[in-house]
Amino acid sequence: MLKRRQLAALAALPLATPAFAQSQYPDRPIRVIVPFPAGGATDIWARLVTEPMAADLGQPIVIDNRGGAGAMIGTEAVARAAPDGYTLLFTISSSFQSPVVLRRDPYRLSDFAPIGKMGTTSLVFCVGANQPPRSMEEFISFARGKSLNYGTYSPGSTGHAMAQLLSDTHRLDMSPVHYRGEAPLLADVLGGRIPCAFHSMTGAGEHIRAGRIRPLAVLGRDRIPSLPQIPTLIELGMMEDFAQTGFLGMLGPARLPQPIHARLAESYRKAMARPEVVNRLREMDTIPQWLGPEEFRADMEQYLRWWTALVDRMGLRADG
Repeated sequence: MLKRRQLAALAALPLATPAFAQSQYPDRPIRVIVPFPAGGATDIWARLVTEPMAADLGQPIVIDNRGGAGAMIGTEAVARAAPDGYTLLFTISSSFQSPVVLRRDPYRLSDFAPIGKMGTTSLVFCVGANQPPRSMEEFISFARGKSLNYGTYSPGSTGHAMAQLLSDTHRLDMSPVHYRGEAPLLADVLGGRIPCAFHSMTGAGEHIRAGRIRPLAVLGRDRIPSLPQIPTLIELGMMEDFAQTGFLGMLGPARLPQPIHARLAESYRKAMARPEVVNRLREMDTIPQWLGPEEFRADMEQYLRWWTALVDRMGLRADG
């Protein structure tokens, strides 16, 4: 009888192990994949929020930059990762926009467990300081009749679609040059090798304020606080699609155990409530807009419905 009881207890141990592991989560470092190179806006946002999260969770959080394929390489790695809470994703809307434009289907939104939204940010259409236009009207006149390249921080990104929409709207001959992130794109705009691009204030604000690149117009409905003199494209009479601004936030693989998912979401919420995080975001002209997991999923679904309709209407495609 004793032997039978001992065997029954041993047989039950494997079933108890996952619950025990979850209760101890996290017990080792957490990796957050950023699907863009170091130094760009997404990398900066990720480091800002993961520092207080690491202190709260009691484990280091390591940023793993995996750029390429319009953010799909790093994003797919998280979709395929074990749902144990030790591999997460910090990204922007490009991760889910790029597959639509590239006509690829490596993953879907349902392959992820949203943890929280950080906010949104308006992109700024800029030209290099060596370029003659000083307003959007002057740029359109300057570009008309020329074959002109514009840079994008990834194929299928908001910057890609909005620059092409600008070209199509005004019947310009503009073609994309795609990069693996904002940092290498910015280097070529600063170096005069690319004449124009949409930039984030987080990645390029310092150069914009220093006059090294020239801002001409802003996406979204509102002007950027640190650039009150720069109009929105909507103010300039352009179509409603130029009012969209995308999203940025953290996700994990689908099927994250509920206790782990809840622990991460709460840690993220607390990090986003810290005054120093909120103040730093505002300094970078990023609008803090924390949303919990379910609200963030609904927000992404709504945005991607608009994006898919826009891409279909434009016939926008990219190779990659």
